[in-house]
Amino acid sequence: MSAPLLSCSRRLRRTPFSARVEAAGIRAYTVYNHMLLPTSFDTPASDYFHLKTHVQVWDVACERQVQVKGRDALKLVQMMTPRSLAKLDYGRCFYTPFVDENGGMINDPVTLKVDEGCYWISIADSDVLLLAKGLACGAGLNVEVCEPDVSPLAVQGPKADDLMARAFGEQVRDIGFFRFERLAFEDTTFVVARSGYSKQGGFEIYVEGSEYAEAVWDALFAVGADLKVRAGCPNSIERIESGLLSHGNDMTIEDTPFECGLGKYVHLDKAEGCIGLEALRRQAARGHAREICSLRIDGDAVPGCTEPWPVEVAGEPAGYVTSAAWSPGLEFNVALGMINKPHWAPGTAVEVIAIDGKRPGTVVALPFE
Repeated sequence: MSAPLLSCSRRLRRTPFSARVEAAGIRAYTVYNHMLLPTSFDTPASDYFHLKTHVQVWDVACERQVQVKGRDALKLVQMMTPRSLAKLDYGRCFYTPFVDENGGMINDPVTLKVDEGCYWISIADSDVLLLAKGLACGAGLNVEVCEPDVSPLAVQGPKADDLMARAFGEQVRDIGFFRFERLAFEDTTFVVARSGYSKQGGFEIYVEGSEYAEAVWDALFAVGADLKVRAGCPNSIERIESGLLSHGNDMTIEDTPFECGLGKYVHLDKAEGCIGLEALRRQAARGHAREICSLRIDGDAVPGCTEPWPVEVAGEPAGYVTSAAWSPGLEFNVALGMINKPHWAPGTAVEVIAIDGKRPGTVVALPFE
């Protein structure tokens, strides 16, 4: 049975890299921030092994930037995150959980201070632009909120430093983790950050100006043939193995940063003005009753996890699996799930009610072994 087709219109936007992605042999897309996000170029296993061995170029233009600029820019960004931004200086990237008034996860972007009084919020899949506009209007803040013409292009994999050094110069090797520099390209400069949605190492190039997109793509491929560079995309197997959470899959507005294992980014005494801070203080005082964990699921390769799979211990509800995949490298099923407090300790035996039946599993600590 063939998969259903996706009907496209102007509401589903192409990216400045889409023509190059199609020429590279894209096999499947998903929709992310109303844009196309590549999900497969070969098989999941082939994409996985190539990412962990060589280097890939990813079209992640769907990681839209929300630009907040003006006298009250810092105040507005701090309203959305319980992480203190006091030390967010130029050149640093902050992972910033964004929460609502109940402490629920609205988004988990990376926030950059790109100029004095100007921030880029590199968002996951939800409408932060509308949130920021609403808060700015309601609070009467002196800011401009917009989506600039900035399209991230990721370079990921163990050979990423070598490829980027050839395209942007040896200085890229000196960029620290979650730091950025502005580097020259043709007649302009781009923000280049050591970051990305994998644990294989790499960079994100914030291509400012759609007219430069294909030139940047072509430049990376022109210098990387011997590095076996190829077009790629975020790989679900690798990100589950690495414990990287996916907003909308592993966490939603129903979950707080504490429940998502992100408590270290919640600064209860330093993030004054955050709209969810009081709710998070209350949860911190009473404790949280569930938390995202990594799991190993026994048996043959699991099917795709498109709905939460219940997790039980001794026949009683113990949580649910949010993401799962067969790892061809580890040769067992890896998963992420929201597990209730009595059962989240590594080594706890569980039963997972997958779509194809009940399977034994184990809560594990990263890295998988």
